[in-house]
Amino acid sequence: MIKKLWLWFAQFTTLWVSALLVVSTFKPEWLPFRAPQAPAEVSQAAPGRAETVIKTPIASYRVAAKKAMPAVVNIYTSKRARVQRQPLLDDPLFQRFFGDQIPQQTQRVLSLGSGVIVNGEGYILTNHHVVAAADEIEVALADGRTAPAKIVGSDPETDLAVIRIKLKNLPVITFGDSDKVAVGDVVLAIGNPFGVGQTVTMGIISALGRSHLGINTFENFIQTDAPINPGNSGGALVDTAGNLVGIDSAIFSKSGGSLGIGFAIPETLAKQVMEQIIKHGEVTRGWLGISMRDMNPETAQAFDLPNVPGTLVVGVLRDGPADRAGIQPGDILTAINGKALPDSSALLTQIAQFAPGTQVLVSVIHNRSERKITATIAKRPPLPRQGEAE
Repeated sequence: MIKKLWLWFAQFTTLWVSALLVVSTFKPEWLPFRAPQAPAEVSQAAPGRAETVIKTPIASYRVAAKKAMPAVVNIYTSKRARVQRQPLLDDPLFQRFFGDQIPQQTQRVLSLGSGVIVNGEGYILTNHHVVAAADEIEVALADGRTAPAKIVGSDPETDLAVIRIKLKNLPVITFGDSDKVAVGDVVLAIGNPFGVGQTVTMGIISALGRSHLGINTFENFIQTDAPINPGNSGGALVDTAGNLVGIDSAIFSKSGGSLGIGFAIPETLAKQVMEQIIKHGEVTRGWLGISMRDMNPETAQAFDLPNVPGTLVVGVLRDGPADRAGIQPGDILTAINGKALPDSSALLTQIAQFAPGTQVLVSVIHNRSERKITATIAKRPPLPRQGEAE
């Protein structure tokens, strides 16, 4: 008897569920417990048009791009290159008829890059390597205007340069603060990759303070995975508010295209160099007159020295600031004015910040004993010396 009752119950339940499924599919309004549905919010796409669009939230950086893009320019440079002389021109029979009045054949080699307008007087910040070898420079603005440009000054040791155009009503970039950016922040790279025209790419800050890359003498790069390609050099790296935080400078690539490892010069360093170039036409830095290498366990063992954080002096320029102060090869420099020197890059940067003629207190380990030496900083020579002389 119980078995029959269970069978009837199972059959009834199956029929009820099937009926419910049919009603909910074809006549859902018959169901008393159906949840009410809110009508989708729609808006008119444009006046006079019948179609409508559903409002949905969109993640966008259009405001930042719109703010920064007008101030980023495309830079086209050209250089006269001599074409290889044809042997026929040197033939005596040929010269008998035409003489030596044969013009030298030249052709123009074109290259491209990007730049950032930094003020309304037409000054543009870009990379040194973009304009260093140029005979002619032309700047194209995002609004379609073009103008020739002249080099105001250049600093190969940071790979920065300032050029100038003469146009009115120029859009100007807003400077941010690269000291406040952090790993994980979203950034936009704006430039002219491969000459296709102004382009915006997006990524994050991957690392800060990148150095020892062998790109520049003074390195403190922002690393980003925002795609940076040839032609982006000198362009802007901006935050999500459209403020400048770096100047796109280099990429790590085996193919010539972006592999997600790009480097930008921090805005703080770029601004310091820019201001000196605009004011003086060059960058003046302090100089100590030594060649050096980082201290590490291998260096300490090789030279039989104590393994302490600092910089090993491997050479001293005769009659240079360090020589006059009594610093000798084999000394370990551990601090400048009490500020520690974890490596040679830190020493290079600290010394460069001092004006020529400034006296500094150098902490030195000499023959395993520590002493302090007063040295007078000199002006750094305009070209880097072999072996990273400081």
